[in-house]
Amino acid sequence: MNIHQIRNATIVLTYADKKFLIDPFFADKGSMPPFSNTPNMDKRNPLVELPVSVDEIKNVDAVIVTHLHPDHFDEKAKESLPKDLPIFAQNEADRLVIKEAGFQNVETFENGAAFGEVNLIHTDGQHGSSPEIVERMGTVSGIVFTHPDEKTLYVAGDSIFYDAVKEAIAKHQPQVIIVNGGAAQFLEGGPITMTKEDIYQTHQQAPKATIIVSHMESLNHCLLSRAELKQFIAEKGASDHVVIPDDGEQLSY
Repeated sequence: MNIHQIRNATIVLTYADKKFLIDPFFADKGSMPPFSNTPNMDKRNPLVELPVSVDEIKNVDAVIVTHLHPDHFDEKAKESLPKDLPIFAQNEADRLVIKEAGFQNVETFENGAAFGEVNLIHTDGQHGSSPEIVERMGTVSGIVFTHPDEKTLYVAGDSIFYDAVKEAIAKHQPQVIIVNGGAAQFLEGGPITMTKEDIYQTHQQAPKATIIVSHMESLNHCLLSRAELKQFIAEKGASDHVVIPDDGEQLSY
């Protein structure tokens, strides 16, 4: 597999000769307001430009949308992506919203799906630390990719580390795991994406797996930097297992 970290949670994944675009977020730097009721309200989103062109990013076989928050499927992505491109949504409600945006070939991976010989398996996520924030953030999902000739990949999505992440690791035994870091949060209610401690707990849960940290340094409410995370992981002695790619970087496994 080849994992091309684009920006935020946007990834181009080449897996068993199929190319998947995960969570397309194409907005120009500073074209969106900061998220409300969050730190760093003086910073407009996204904080950085895309490292490659939209034309290059959208040259894929299929799209996967883990949930419909604007930093995972934004207006520019809706305008830019071909309307006949296959799209996999997390559930029927999201499928209908994507269909209403004009896309013609949309199905869900809620009960499992396949694209060619690649199996797509739904996993649960929890986009917050308190019940109030979880309810506000709504349903989110992760996804597991399997193929006989590839390592098993688990994309955890916008989730903190909690029981369902442990269960997905125990059930699917992924050799590669992508987590969304950044420790994003509002002014109250705790983190809504993984903190450095969550990422280390993921490593402890899957000590032989490679953990790739996405969703970094792109949004005003993401408080965990790559530098801080690298230092923390080094202090824990886990640098050989936790990879923190820069935007535009490619990894192969």
